[in-house]
Order: sequence, then C-alpha cells, then structure tokens
Amino acid sequence: MKILILSDTPDKKYWDYYQEGVLDGIDLILSCGDLPPAYLSFVVTFAKAPLLYVHGNHDDCYSETPPEGCFCIDGKLVEYEGLRILGLGGSMRYKLGDNQYSEKEMEKRIKKLKRPLKRYKGFDILLTHSPARNISDGEDIPHRGFESFLPLLETFSPKYFIHGHVHLNYGRKKRVSMYKETLVINGFQSYILDTDKEIEVK
Repeated sequence: MKILILSDTPDKKYWDYYQEGVLDGIDLILSCGDLPPAYLSFVVTFAKAPLLYVHGNHDDCYSETPPEGCFCIDGKLVEYEGLRILGLGGSMRYKLGDNQYSEKEMEKRIKKLKRPLKRYKGFDILLTHSPARNISDGEDIPHRGFESFLPLLETFSPKYFIHGHVHLNYGRKKRVSMYKETLVINGFQSYILDTDKEIEVK
C-alpha cells in the first residue's frame, strides 16, 4: 500500500504546481495536522484515495471550516484495508488553544481508547501531530513530545509511528528513525510510505 503523508507545510507539488497524475498510485492519505483545510480538500478531490487526518496545534479553524471530503480520526481507532490506525492530534500545551494538551490531558485521551484498543487488538499505525518524548522532539515546551505516547509504542509495537510538528527544515531531526520495533516517520511537508518495501534507516 502506498500512503501519502502530509504535515505542517503544503507541498507545492500537490497544490500550486499540481499536475494531473501526480497522485496516481496513492492508496491512502494521512495528514498529521497544521495544514490549511483548503489544501487537504484540494488534494482529496484529485486523489483516488481517502484522506484521514488529526489536528495540529494550529488547526483551531477546523472547528468552523473542516477540510471537505476528509475524515477526522483524532481520538479514534479506525481500520482501513486491514490497517488499524490510531489518531491522536495536538501538541503540548504552551498557550490557549483547542488542540493543545498537558501530559495528563493526553493520558486521559488515551485511556478513553482502552475499549477500541482491546477490540482491535492493538494498532498498526500511530498517527499524531506531536512526536513522543525523546523521539525526534525538541526541548522547548511547544515542540516537546508526549511521554504518554511511549507506553502505546512499547505495549502494542505498531509497525509505524507517523507524526509532524517538528519541521525538518529546522535542521535538527531525521526523516525516519527506529524506536524499538517501530519505524518512526516525520511527515513534514510530504512523504510517501510504501508498506510493501523495506525502508533503510540511516
């Protein structure tokens, strides 16, 4: 399965400079947040694949103008074509905002997912906006990852952990890394994940 990951900054290839056929072969689109709703609506209009998203810390506007034709999986566990995807958006709270959480608030969100986690027997992809603590995160509060994501990774060992929030053009983070048995992908701007191919982690 080919999955197009989008996050934080629109990729001009899929918007300003869009060319017919650029989305051919994409089976699923995942957004990690902090993207204009019009951008996501545009992409899903020309794609032959569903677009699932979580909220970024700058996505308060989604409450009034959500991306049309897209599906919010924030705080949910869904299954698509055999892939179990757990969505948890938002960042560490650093000011007022609908999509910012303290560590305890994120823990409460995760506890609410206890039943679906049991019913689905875990998950294959953890889709978030923020990274996990000490995994591709920053030391400043706005970019610090959630410690509460770590037990999810350690208990269920999903194949992929996909996040955004930490821009790769900051020059301090890798695109892909490993945490135990989980491949961690920073979805900044855009990245195509082919689940049928092995990814080299340098």
